[in-house]
Amino acid sequence: LGHSERRHLPELKESDDTIAMKTVQALKAGLKVVLCVGETLEERESGKTLSVITRQLLSVATRVPSKSFENIVIAYEPVWAIGTGETATPDQAQDVHSYIRKWVSNAVGQEMADKIRIVYGGSVNPENAKELKGQSDIDG
Repeated sequence: LGHSERRHLPELKESDDTIAMKTVQALKAGLKVVLCVGETLEERESGKTLSVITRQLLSVATRVPSKSFENIVIAYEPVWAIGTGETATPDQAQDVHSYIRKWVSNAVGQEMADKIRIVYGGSVNPENAKELKGQSDIDG
């Protein structure tokens, strides 16, 4: 839920609130959720990456019980790196994944932060997959 096309295509423009409500309903139905978060190139270049990620995560966290995070995988998908051939460097991706894990620790608890899977989804290819996967907070 929250994939960049659903968030940014003019005919859809799903808001953080819509994605959060869909997450609640999916969890209530017993589904596991892959929650996509990520910033546009403009947001990255203006230094807003972490505030965008925080806004997207907070929208969900205020609506689901902390225990429900065990059924959520967070996918960091920088919009500027999807299908463009561009990719975050392993250090850039690690920085955001580390931030997400710390955010989960503060918002939900350290136990959940240790358990939650945080995956990267921005133009992974055979040349960068191993280095991305080798980062301590990138789980796939």
